[in-house]
Amino acid sequence: MTLKINKNFLFQPIVILLIITITLGIGFRFLYLDKKVYWHDEVYTSLRVAGFNRTDIDRELFQNQIIPAKQLQKYQQIKPQSTFMGTLNSLTIENPHHPPLYYFMARLWMQKFGGSLTASRSLPALISLLSLPLIYVLAWQLFNSHLTAFLATTFLAVSPVEILFAQTARQYSLVTVLTIGSSILLLRSLDSRSWKKWGLYSFVSALGLYTHLFFSLTIISHGIFVISNWFFSNYVAIISSQKQSNLSRFQLFIQKLPLDFFIASIGIIILYLPWIVVVINNLQRVYDTTSWATASVSFDFLVKKWILSFSCMFIDLDFGFNNIGTYLLRLLFLILIAWGIYTVCRFCSLSTKLFILTSIFIPFIILVIPDLVGGGVRSAITRYLIPCFPAIYLSVAYLLGRYLDRENSTLFREQKYWRIVLAILLTASIASCTVSAFSDTWWNKTVSYFNGEVAKKINASDSPILLSDVGDGYTNTGDLISLSYILDDDVRLLLLNNSPNFEIVENESEIFVFRPSERLGEALKAKQWEFESVVDEELWKVKKSSLMDNG
Repeated sequence: MTLKINKNFLFQPIVILLIITITLGIGFRFLYLDKKVYWHDEVYTSLRVAGFNRTDIDRELFQNQIIPAKQLQKYQQIKPQSTFMGTLNSLTIENPHHPPLYYFMARLWMQKFGGSLTASRSLPALISLLSLPLIYVLAWQLFNSHLTAFLATTFLAVSPVEILFAQTARQYSLVTVLTIGSSILLLRSLDSRSWKKWGLYSFVSALGLYTHLFFSLTIISHGIFVISNWFFSNYVAIISSQKQSNLSRFQLFIQKLPLDFFIASIGIIILYLPWIVVVINNLQRVYDTTSWATASVSFDFLVKKWILSFSCMFIDLDFGFNNIGTYLLRLLFLILIAWGIYTVCRFCSLSTKLFILTSIFIPFIILVIPDLVGGGVRSAITRYLIPCFPAIYLSVAYLLGRYLDRENSTLFREQKYWRIVLAILLTASIASCTVSAFSDTWWNKTVSYFNGEVAKKINASDSPILLSDVGDGYTNTGDLISLSYILDDDVRLLLLNNSPNFEIVENESEIFVFRPSERLGEALKAKQWEFESVVDEELWKVKKSSLMDNG
């Protein structure tokens, strides 16, 4: 199959619309890169890229001293005299569950362009552009339709969640690129059985694992696809050939085993072995830093998160987490996704339907089962579901492509109805991206969601000082650095250790407290200061009357 496109095809009105929409999606990736809160995880990306580790920073910062808020940003620039080994050591010591590939790329980027918000986020935005031609190639390879390929590219281009990840200084956009790229190589390797292509598949898959441990979900789904495709493709032939052969059915199956895939998988393991050793040697640290994902939640919570995670591929507008209207609106898009999967299963070849089904459901099932059996929120974390997303874009693209490129007589196959569906999809995505672009925070900021509001309250005061410590959850360091980007230049910080000293702020009139630990809370109560909540569970302000009474 050739990717050559007929010039007349490009001038069809629907194709022109799709090209314009793709261009708009590219623009959204670079629009207001520095507007949203640089949240906790992004701070840690820059911190590790720069060669710092949190333990040393905490030891240096929390010393009962007043410092300008902006001073914290020095930990977001390359540490003097540090090298790539500093970045590697920071990961292996404190975050061994984060492989180093993206961090090394970001280190090169930081050395060239600095550590500003725009610079840090422009790298993943640029990387995300690679996913557009790749999903076009994958769609063409699966469906042999340029219209379907354009639709899949368009859906990914203006997907609200893809644009969120593209504007986040983390490795998520690289995971998407490598997920799609490895899928293309897998299908081509199966078609040609070329060892060069299998070698390239092993290499790209290893890069995926060096980007994120959860890329293993993609590799597992590939393995199940290969095995199931081998089984169903050969079963009938083996049954018939057994009648003419003295070999048993089992022996015939063994003869047709996809050994090339198994050998490629061994190659992946060998290439990834150095980081496997790092993870094994630091298993306790891995457990300590990921134990939050095992927190028990209600089944109702999980279902809500599943609805939000899969629908935000096309719409990311809501009326509140507990508002039923949010889910009723998004269920319409989930129905369309289900319809797309059904259409693939009904009309596509065996290998195509198996690829789509395994790509969507295997990663999801692997995450869901431990959540349902032992408790946890793995399947509720949208970024962990990235391996599922490309196949969903492909399914919906196939559904629309099938009925947009020809006229049928039945009601639900009329082109005009599917044009309306396409218009609704694109409108929902573009509207979601527009609202998000002009917001200073979004749901993916999680622990840093309220940092923008916190900063506004502090900045509105005259000569404010902010008290904080390392916190009970050890997230304060990252969020204080996050706040330093949006606090005014005159804001000062008093970062307290386990023996807090309040004497240096007794003459201050505008004292705020950010997310105090239980220990700090008890020390503040002992001062008999009275507090008023400014931002729920995040920021408190000391009442002036209590300062005067205890002065």
